[in-house]
Amino acid sequence: MKLDIESLTQVGAFTGRPVEREITWKIGDNEYTATVYVRPLSYQSAVQDLKSITGKTDGIAGRIAISICDENGKPVFTVDDITGDADPDRGALDGNLTLALLTVIGEVNGAGKPKAS
Repeated sequence: MKLDIESLTQVGAFTGRPVEREITWKIGDNEYTATVYVRPLSYQSAVQDLKSITGKTDGIAGRIAISICDENGKPVFTVDDITGDADPDRGALDGNLTLALLTVIGEVNGAGKPKAS
């Protein structure tokens, strides 16, 4: 294969549109369900990962911030929204919601799927 935009497009090397999923999480005794859009891992997520390695951002918050978006691909959160630094009175994102978001990010990106033999 020749490495060019056309051949890379044909093999699906670009992430394209966000993937719609539904998540459920609990806060106390209350259960919540929401529709979320997940951007498949891409160049932007690699940049976030490198920032976390160098200590410039929180790795988990960075992964959520770069992956969870609206239906048009616009981020829903900033890293500071997730860590609580954006608004100390509001605080950090709930732990159960954080785990639900990380789970759906993993599902969209094929984490945990058995490899074909």
